[in-house]
Amino acid sequence: MRITRAGWAIMTVLSTLIALLSARYVGLDPATFFTEQRATYLAHELPLAVHISGASIALAAGPWQFSERLRRRWPQWHRRIGVVYLLGCLVGGVGALLLAPVAYGGVVARIGFACLGVAWLVTGGTGLRMILRRRVEDHRRWMIRSFALTFAAVTLRLMLVVAKGAQLDFRTSYTVIAWLCWVPNLLLAYWFTRPRPEPR
Repeated sequence: MRITRAGWAIMTVLSTLIALLSARYVGLDPATFFTEQRATYLAHELPLAVHISGASIALAAGPWQFSERLRRRWPQWHRRIGVVYLLGCLVGGVGALLLAPVAYGGVVARIGFACLGVAWLVTGGTGLRMILRRRVEDHRRWMIRSFALTFAAVTLRLMLVVAKGAQLDFRTSYTVIAWLCWVPNLLLAYWFTRPRPEPR
């Protein structure tokens, strides 16, 4: 799967922007938490800090793994950034699983975020296993799938902006977005990375 320069640029800008905006939560300032979840976040500051720290790192590092110029000219930096990205996914994923049981939106939203956390860890782990086995193409496929889930941080916020602009009920919107922020991303990633038959 090849990513156009424009597509890569948009992905990188959005990912970096959300990573920077999310980093403010690491300070655990209650004023930055959304009202409905403030009390819960204050009661679970450690897993919140773990999740945000890891996810922000993964979100900022991820797009650079898809730079063909970086892979071609500086493969050692591709590998180093890849290690940083996967560590970010591991830390962020563990934090996500710790937070999922107390996520806003009730049991449906909590299951959605828990599934996202599991899928995030599985895709990243599989991508690592593939490259250790020198299965480069399979590694690329799984890393694209992994970043599709990392990018859920972006799609979640974009969807929340749309829901707010449409004046939809916040609780209902958040519950639905707990699934919509990542399931379509993963399905698209699987579609674009599916093995294709060799031309005859």
